[in-house]
Amino acid sequence: MPAHAKQRLSEKLRAEQLGVGIGERWFCRGLEQTFEAGQIWGVLGANGTGKTTLLHTLAGLRQPQQGQLWIDGQPLTQLDSKNRARQIGVLLQEATPAFPASVREVALQGRYPHLSPWQWETPADIEHVEKALLQVGLAELGDRDQQLLSGGERQRLKIASLLVQQPQLWLLDEPTNHLDLHHQVGLLHQLCAQVREQQQLLIMSLHDLNLAARFCDYLILMHLDGTIQAGPAVQLLTEAVLSRLYGHPIQQVIDRGQSIFIPL
Repeated sequence: MPAHAKQRLSEKLRAEQLGVGIGERWFCRGLEQTFEAGQIWGVLGANGTGKTTLLHTLAGLRQPQQGQLWIDGQPLTQLDSKNRARQIGVLLQEATPAFPASVREVALQGRYPHLSPWQWETPADIEHVEKALLQVGLAELGDRDQQLLSGGERQRLKIASLLVQQPQLWLLDEPTNHLDLHHQVGLLHQLCAQVREQQQLLIMSLHDLNLAARFCDYLILMHLDGTIQAGPAVQLLTEAVLSRLYGHPIQQVIDRGQSIFIPL
């Protein structure tokens, strides 16, 4: 098979001259980027640089101001809502649960894109739920009302629902919010391993530079002036680039072969 054909087969998401902004403010313009199967991307930037807006645009939750997005070679705009839900899993920033439902019932919502109208959940669907709850450490809380969960437990439940959904493209907005160190590292390790093994694609916004250095293959850096940088993490995670990105001096320390970034 020719090399260019392999390239097309591995493409999960493509942005063509993508422009994203709100009102008169542009967060990025002319973004040309191909995101391939098995890759882990991080989106970094200071508050207000448009990380959430970019993720919402990639998910099809808002229209780009310029350009077009392609999912597996098909324009995102041509996917109906059900097909989009089968392809794309989105983790939004936290919202307080508005209705009483058990942890198991909330996780089960992830199977709805895979069910026909009026179809009841099957034993296989329930098995997906139990496996996901075990994976995020909520197996013993399956019958608990979601409104009684802590912030970290709610975050893990949202991730469990995405695991049940089984998307090909994961778009996660600050997935480590409210998680303790154990669950930050453990869940990211599991998700990244799954994405690589199953040839999915993960794009997530992060505030922790050290988690980005540990887990991300590639980065999108969103600067306050609206410029964007995208490329391999090893090329972008430098003191000069990060200090400019955050408007604050960042020092890089190498410890046992691992880069650690410290704000001065």
